[in-house]
Amino acid sequence: MTELPGLSRRLLILGMSAAAAAGCDTLDGMIGTTESKTSDFEPIARFLGTWRGTGSGQPGDSKVERSYASIMGGRFIEVRNRSVYAKQPKNPNGETHEDLGYVSFDKTRKRFVLRQFHSEGFVNQYVSTTPGIDGARLVFESEAIENVGAGFRARETYLFNRPDAFEEIFETAEPNRDFQVYSRNVLTRVSTGLLA
Repeated sequence: MTELPGLSRRLLILGMSAAAAAGCDTLDGMIGTTESKTSDFEPIARFLGTWRGTGSGQPGDSKVERSYASIMGGRFIEVRNRSVYAKQPKNPNGETHEDLGYVSFDKTRKRFVLRQFHSEGFVNQYVSTTPGIDGARLVFESEAIENVGAGFRARETYLFNRPDAFEEIFETAEPNRDFQVYSRNVLTRVSTGLLA
C-alpha cells in the first residue's frame, strides 16, 4: 500500500471520523447516544444555572458568582466561577479569583471528573467519590494538581440544604497532612439552566 502524504492522511482520517460520527454503529458504543449522554448528568443536573453568594476562609470574605452550563450537546458541564475579595485585614490588597471548570462523566469508572483551570495557574483534576449526589452531598477529591509541589491534595464538597442553595467547602492538604478548610462558599440560584 502506498504511504499517503501527511496532509492527505489527516484529511482521510478526518473524513472517516465525520462519516463515523454521522451514523456508524461501531462508534455509538464509544461516544453514546444523545439519550445516554444526557442521562449521565441527571445525578448532578441540579447545578445547572446561575448562582450568587458569599465566601469566607483563609483569603478573607468574598462575593461569588458562578454558572453551570451544559455544553457540546450535553456531553460536558462548563463551570465559570468568580470570587471578589475586597481589601480587608485577611487580604489587605484584595483580589479577584477566577476559575473555569469542565465536568465530564467517565463511563469506565462510573464517576464524574472535574477539571479546573485557575487564574493563579493551578490546574486541578478531581474525581467524584460516588456516582452522583449521595443524599445531599457530593464530594470530589483531587487525583492530579499541576503547578504545586508533589503530594498536595484538594477536596471539593457540596452540601445541598435546599433545592436552590448549596454550600461548597474547599479543602487542601500538604503532603502527609490532613485536609484543612481553605474556604467555604454559600450560593443561591438566581436563574435555571437546562441540559442541551
